[in-house]
Amino acid sequence: MLPGVGLYLDGGFGVGKTHLLASAYYELPGDGPDAATQPKAFATFGELTQLAGVFGFVECIDLLAGYTALCIDEFELDDPGNTTLISRLLSQLVERGVSVAATSNTLPEQLGEGRFAAQDFLREINTLASIFTTVRIEGPDYRHRDLPPAPVPLSDEEVAAHAASTDGATLDDFDGLCAHLATMHPSRYLTLIEGVTAVFSDRRAPIDDQHVALRLVSLTDRLYDAGTPVGGLRGQAGHHLQRGDAGRRLSEEVPEGHFAATGS
Repeated sequence: MLPGVGLYLDGGFGVGKTHLLASAYYELPGDGPDAATQPKAFATFGELTQLAGVFGFVECIDLLAGYTALCIDEFELDDPGNTTLISRLLSQLVERGVSVAATSNTLPEQLGEGRFAAQDFLREINTLASIFTTVRIEGPDYRHRDLPPAPVPLSDEEVAAHAASTDGATLDDFDGLCAHLATMHPSRYLTLIEGVTAVFSDRRAPIDDQHVALRLVSLTDRLYDAGTPVGGLRGQAGHHLQRGDAGRRLSEEVPEGHFAATGS
């Protein structure tokens, strides 16, 4: 990869963009973020925005400016704040010679489209698009290829038994887990699940709070990246797990270096 260039892998769900991005990362020179020469980094878009939020904009640029390449998975702009933050961050990194490769389900010039109509951010979108050369990845979603029928949901007793018989598993009341996630910054979720081999929870009513939903999406992404299986009960709203169902709860885990979340 040439210094200071951007490559954008665009395509639908499940066509292999993340696989290609990970392969490119491993093919690039260098041994990772801590390498003495030619350091490189791989992160999700959420992790990158959290990094900037924790360390600050200028500090984040200084931290990443020495890297030869930054690979960003699942690029998306969820709000105007992220639009401004990430577009300016990447523009400055590219100017300093950092190459960027990213995946997304949306072309760069369409990021944020339909999410907001503020004209003030149109310039940021256009600046971001100009960084990248777009490569379209075509193909069917691999998850839709000859899939077996969905399994019948397990009963409360079956899930509790699975949790009790799995070393390192957690079993949570859904509301308690959601409340616990709100007490920390999403950047701590990866530390929260360290040592957890499986996560089980009761399944409640649909989520109607966007902040709760975004926290759960962030936790789910961390569990997915870690290869940690998730199991749910088929209990309806009003069902609560009893203390005797399992001894360990994710909602009672306190990650090392934990600090409280600020804002929603």
